[in-house]
Amino acid sequence: MTVKKTKTDKTVTVKKGNTKQAAAAHKAGKTYKKIVFVCTGNTCRSPMAEAALRAELKRRKIRWYSVTSAGLAAQKGAPMAENARAVLTEAGIPYSQTFHAKPLTPAMVKDAYAVICMTREQAARIGGDNVCAISMFAGKDIPDPYGQGMEVYRATLQAIGSCLPQLIAILNIGNE
Repeated sequence: MTVKKTKTDKTVTVKKGNTKQAAAAHKAGKTYKKIVFVCTGNTCRSPMAEAALRAELKRRKIRWYSVTSAGLAAQKGAPMAENARAVLTEAGIPYSQTFHAKPLTPAMVKDAYAVICMTREQAARIGGDNVCAISMFAGKDIPDPYGQGMEVYRATLQAIGSCLPQLIAILNIGNE
């Protein structure tokens, strides 16, 4: 992934019902940049990364970014893994109680400012100028904790959380 300050902003469609969000964006002359986290099933790593980055952006008071997640082999509508929910709760990181897995679509990739995959293999499979692996920020791939115990999920969340400052800096988030 090549990050340039002159990169064209991708417009994010504000969902029906978010009229305050749309009005604020329009008034400020800005569009939301969408960040998409990708893993295999969209039930463990990518929803934890989505929640962790949303919380970090809120903590830093960074606006104009929308964070979501998807899976390469996601079963549409599957709930977030119980252990993923548990470690997010334990860490005090809010997440959507109505989260449901969704498959990655070409439109999601096209509309995204950045697509961040949990492994290099996933990033290579998707391809594109706006696609990268989390190893660019974490120094390593984030292995799938699916079906493992709480300690593995805690380590996964820790690995994701520890790379967020680098992710924010390298993607130039909040420095518009």
